[in-house]
Amino acid sequence: MFKTIYEYEDFAQSTTNEDGSRVYVNASGVAYPSATTVLSVLSKDSIKEWRQRVGEEEANRISSTAATRGTKIHTLVEKYLGNEEITSETYEEQKVDPFNAQLFEDYKKFLNRINNIHAQELALYSDHLRMAGRVDCIAEFEGKLAIIDFKTSRKLKRKDWIESYFLQATAYSIMYEERTGIPVPNLVIGIAVDHESEPQIFLEKRDNWVKKLLNTRDYFESGRFF
Repeated sequence: MFKTIYEYEDFAQSTTNEDGSRVYVNASGVAYPSATTVLSVLSKDSIKEWRQRVGEEEANRISSTAATRGTKIHTLVEKYLGNEEITSETYEEQKVDPFNAQLFEDYKKFLNRINNIHAQELALYSDHLRMAGRVDCIAEFEGKLAIIDFKTSRKLKRKDWIESYFLQATAYSIMYEERTGIPVPNLVIGIAVDHESEPQIFLEKRDNWVKKLLNTRDYFESGRFF
């Protein structure tokens, strides 16, 4: 179903610290923080306020449920784009409940617009950005090469709520071009939303987000947010 163009070896290996931050170490032994760790400075205050509002126990429950669901959907996406048939037996093996199975079935409307896959779940780093990460997918979306990020959400998102998604994808685009020489100018964010039959799809251009990404990196490195 899906045509795969290239498969690259991982460029970096990751370790997770006790505080949840992640560091990638490349083959030369240089360690860089993950893009998600760097970008977390943008939501640090809002997350703290949210946890105080709902309470630590409820916040932990919601976060754990979201993380588990996200991992399961990502696994199904990787299998589906790898041309594995997704059946009821697959859902049982992956312990996917009927609600999330339907969520994924609806998500296929987005996935079926992807082709010519260059890489999935590829670890990358950039000496220029001084950060690293693991990109969900690099492929053509409706004929245009793009960084494609797979997300899940309990509710519909507004574009101005998900700037960190575009910044993360921009980082992966720069990392990939630095490592391979292949430019990836387009960003695609596909969100599977609870109780919505149509996935949300957001399209952006990488170059619109580079300046803010660099400013956020500098802010992270300054340590002023601690």
